[in-house]
Formats: sequence, C-alpha cells, structure tokens
Amino acid sequence: KKVRKSAQQTIPYVEMLKDGICRVREGFYTKTIAYEDINYSVASSEDQSAIFDGWCGFLNYFDSALPFQLSFINHRSRGGSRYKVNIPMAHDDFDSIRGEYVDMLKRQIARSNNGIVRSKYITFGVPADGLETARPRLERVSSDIMGNFKKLGAHSRVLNGRERLEVLHGQMHPGGREPFHFSWPDIVKTGMGTKDFIAPDSFTFRSGRRFQIGRTHGAVSFLQILAPELTDRMLADFLDLESSLVVTLHVQSIDQSAAIKNIKRKITDLDAMKIQEQKKAV
Repeated sequence: KKVRKSAQQTIPYVEMLKDGICRVREGFYTKTIAYEDINYSVASSEDQSAIFDGWCGFLNYFDSALPFQLSFINHRSRGGSRYKVNIPMAHDDFDSIRGEYVDMLKRQIARSNNGIVRSKYITFGVPADGLETARPRLERVSSDIMGNFKKLGAHSRVLNGRERLEVLHGQMHPGGREPFHFSWPDIVKTGMGTKDFIAPDSFTFRSGRRFQIGRTHGAVSFLQILAPELTDRMLADFLDLESSLVVTLHVQSIDQSAAIKNIKRKITDLDAMKIQEQKKAV
C-alpha cells in the first residue's frame, strides 16, 4: 500500500528562495515572470499579424533545453479589484459630483469582471548542478524574456519568493477569502517551512479527474486538439468564463532534426494506413 502523504509533502517542490528561484527537484531550478495583456483583439488585421509574428519569435526563443509553462489564472478577488479609481477631492463646490462619479466607476469595475481577477505567468526552468550555476542562467533568461515582452508591448516583472508563494497559496485555497500572511523572519521564529504557510487543510485525489482541496471540489481536463486550424479566440473563450479557472500550457521545444524525423515517421504511418484502407476497399 502507498504511504499516505501530508498536504505539505504533496506540494511538489523542494525549496523556495527569497529571490524567486525555486528548487523543484535536485538539479532543476525555476523562476516565474508575471506579464500583462496587450490590445490584440481590438487591433487591426495588420497589427494582429505583427503581434502574432512577434509571439512566434518569442516562442522560438526557447530551445529544447529550456522547457516553460504558461499559466492563466482566473481567481476570486480577495482584496477588491486590481483597478483603482484615483480622482482626488479638490475641496470645492464640485466634490459631491466627484464622489458620485467615483462611486459609479467603482460599481462599473465590480460589475465588469464579476469579482474575477485574471493573472498571467510564464515559468521556466534550467537543469544545473547547483544554485550557483543555476542563478546566472536564470537571470540571463529572465532578461531575455522580459526584453521580448517589451518588444510585444507587454509589461512584465520577475516574481520574488514571497510573490510566488502568494500565487501558490491562492491556488491551494480556491474560493477562500483568507489573506496570505508570511514573511521570511517567520520561518526562523516558528521553525516552519514555506510549504506550511501555503498548504491547505487537505488534498484528496480519489478518482481520475476529480479532486478536492480543503472543502473545494474541482476537476482537471487535458485537451488534445486535432484540427486543421485553430482560431485565435480559443484561449480567450476559455478565460472569459466567469469562474475560478486555471489554464496551463506546458511547452517543450523539440530539436529540429528530431522534429523532422518525427514528421517523416508520421507520414510513413499515414501512407501505410492509406494502403491498408485501399486494400480493404478492393
């Protein structure tokens, strides 16, 4: 029988550092960058083509030795909307009108996103013998990725260790309203590890795709899309759902020679299938 693990042991990383580097397992280290949206959907066709070409160039930066993951997280806001209305009072006869206008804008913001905050992250990792070797490589990759985001017109920033823990805490307390309380001196004072501050009450994985975190039930779906073409609205349609949702894209680049061999092998398989079907038809 399998040994039952605690909630902390279920969280799959070894160590989180203050600068945002996470040792996922021995010999593999990751960092996370948060980035903002750009106005793609309302852009002209020419601008959309330019953005798409820039995005292709961004993806082609990652070689077969640099896997990465895109995470799109819709979660309920714990501290109100990320958008703030900043219209200061001028202490004149029009302050009442300003106050009414601010209240109207706040109601519009609350109604527009239905309390859903949409966050986007890219996490990348490098194999290394130790932290001293991994840190400069991760710093270089971070600078390159942020430079590519800047070319696309998207603001980005590297998450430090506490910010990454806060993201994990939000994922492991879905629907919860409890704030994230953590500071690095707390580890010394309490003797606890970083996982103790983000772990939920329990994890339950009894069936295939359904799971339970604390009192919240959820389900996981893996999509294998076989289609001659994909609309550029596919991901946006998923993220427009007014519910707590996480969409992740795990990307592993393939070496060009290996990709060509794979395609040739697939073509050979298809030709063999056609011959078999033609024989059946005869």
